Amino acid sequence: MFVQQAQAWKYAIVTFLLSAAAIRLSAQTITTFEVAGSGTAGAQGTAVADINTAGTMVGGYIDSSGVGHAFIRTSGGVDTIFNAPNAGTGKGQGSGAIAINTGGVVTGSYQDSGGVNHGLVRAANGTITEFKAPGAGTGKGQGTVPRAINAGGTIAGYYIDAGGVYHGFVRSSSGKITAFNAKGAGTGIGQGTFLDPLFSSGPKINTAGTIVGYYIDAGGVLHGYVRAANGTITEFDAPGAGTLAKQGTIASGINTAGTIVGRYANSGKIVRGLIRATNGTITEFAAPGALTNRPGTGTYAFSINDAGVVCGTYGNSSLNAEGFVRAANGTFAEFEAPNAGTKGNGQGTWALTLNAGGDVVGFVLDSRQVFNGFIRTP
Repeated sequence: MFVQQAQAWKYAIVTFLLSAAAIRLSAQTITTFEVAGSGTAGAQGTAVADINTAGTMVGGYIDSSGVGHAFIRTSGGVDTIFNAPNAGTGKGQGSGAIAINTGGVVTGSYQDSGGVNHGLVRAANGTITEFKAPGAGTGKGQGTVPRAINAGGTIAGYYIDAGGVYHGFVRSSSGKITAFNAKGAGTGIGQGTFLDPLFSSGPKINTAGTIVGYYIDAGGVLHGYVRAANGTITEFDAPGAGTLAKQGTIASGINTAGTIVGRYANSGKIVRGLIRATNGTITEFAAPGALTNRPGTGTYAFSINDAGVVCGTYGNSSLNAEGFVRAANGTFAEFEAPNAGTKGNGQGTWALTLNAGGDVVGFVLDSRQVFNGFIRTP
């Protein structure tokens, strides 16, 4: 369930809405948006993937035909929509933005008319460069998937080869691509080395070029890893992580200091958050309202900023998603964005990433299964 959910949401991270519905709660403002042109049927709409220090947001939206489009939204509310030149125009195809750095350079991916994934970089001046990792497969669902970009323009992601195996890659700002694999990674279909594919879940490469992610071994168990800029890979597991297939540890994000945030599934497939300090010490945690007795539910920690603040989502007793912010001292603040659905099945508030100022972005899944982007300003 743990991995299945991650894969199911893998391509759903598209969007950010422009009809401003806002709610003010004492020390916070939550505003939902729809980008013009986003669809209003189930599995359509807008979602925010990332926000930089200037408050510029990126993401994607799915239109009424089921085609994805990337967008950039300034802190002043001006939207720029863009598509990779070779992006497909059929249902399930198109472009999406996944991350933006401090200089306004954006990375993401697109699916061509054959359903193959390719990477893209959009410079601050609007120039789009498409790329693929050497060894990436050319069949439907295969190809190159960027997941993060740092201040220097280095991109990290993964690619799926012709045999359905996953491999990590790093692309320098000059365009050089280096592949890598965790030592214990399996070589079967659906196994290998990943960067977290669930939504955006915050920066996965920091300014030093350190990358975090996870790998799936030959037995289907998940393990976290840290890859230093020199290529050294350290593998790790949360103390409470399960050791059977579809259980284990995922590293989701890393801050400038090298502190890692992530999550793990225990032997009962209940998900809990984790923070890994630079000395390797792991702190496990659960949001106060998180359900703890249903496989696949629990606390999903996604992103950490330089102040040690974590954001994420938990599943409550009604199987609805609730957003949370965890302060460095361990204090939780839970929140719900406007329009959040309450019928279970993943409906609710998905808090994906936050910037240095504590602004949290993500999406709302409403009662119609339509995506709405949001920003929570503390």
